Amino acid sequence: TQKCVRTNDIENVGVTARHHTFFEMLGNFSFGDYFKKEAISWAWELSTRVYGLPPERVWVSVYEDDAEALALWRDGVGVHPSRIRKMGAADNFWASGPTGPCGPCSELYYDFHPERGSGPEVSLEDDSRFIEFYNLVFMELNRDAGGALTPLAAKNIDTGMGLERMAQILQGVPNNYETDLIFPIVAKAAELAGIDYAAAPPAAQTALKVIGDHVRAVVYLLSDGVLPSNVGRGYVVRRLLRRVI
Repeated sequence: TQKCVRTNDIENVGVTARHHTFFEMLGNFSFGDYFKKEAISWAWELSTRVYGLPPERVWVSVYEDDAEALALWRDGVGVHPSRIRKMGAADNFWASGPTGPCGPCSELYYDFHPERGSGPEVSLEDDSRFIEFYNLVFMELNRDAGGALTPLAAKNIDTGMGLERMAQILQGVPNNYETDLIFPIVAKAAELAGIDYAAAPPAAQTALKVIGDHVRAVVYLLSDGVLPSNVGRGYVVRRLLRRVI
């Protein structure tokens, strides 16, 4: 996996079902080799055949102007049009910066509550129903300093699947923190504090989730040679430790 540490949304840790300071990404890259058709087909195969997700519970988003991806999902893979959503650049167009390679993306979402229907009013932003678990980035364009977009000579693929999110789906738990990736830490913290996690009030459960997340992140950072300090990466370790305490 690709191991990632991110603290820009640290206040959401323990509050939502999916935010973490440390998370692991699964995925694949292609540089000038296979492209959109293969990436979409393989993502569907991995999700529904290898991991065994029910196809009718997987929804897809596409960039609003990416007619090719829309056709591949609908006609190639066979996703019902009612489970495909067109979304704008804020959600489905990836760029590493103001200039350089960029392109549309498609995201796969798991539906925890299909009984709520599939009408046009359904929003993939409904966190009580959906979790986005797989992102396929189609880097096919280059943006210059003036904002003009031109096709790349060699088109690239960059995909990412959240390990913690897939674990939540496969293990049938209500959030990432109660998967076997994090919950043993949460349970140990609860034991040391003399708290019954299942019976604890929401505020106490949130605090225990924060402990589970931050301890996991700190252990990884220490194992990678990052030590507490006042600057740079070391400050991240220090900040996480102070928040746990």
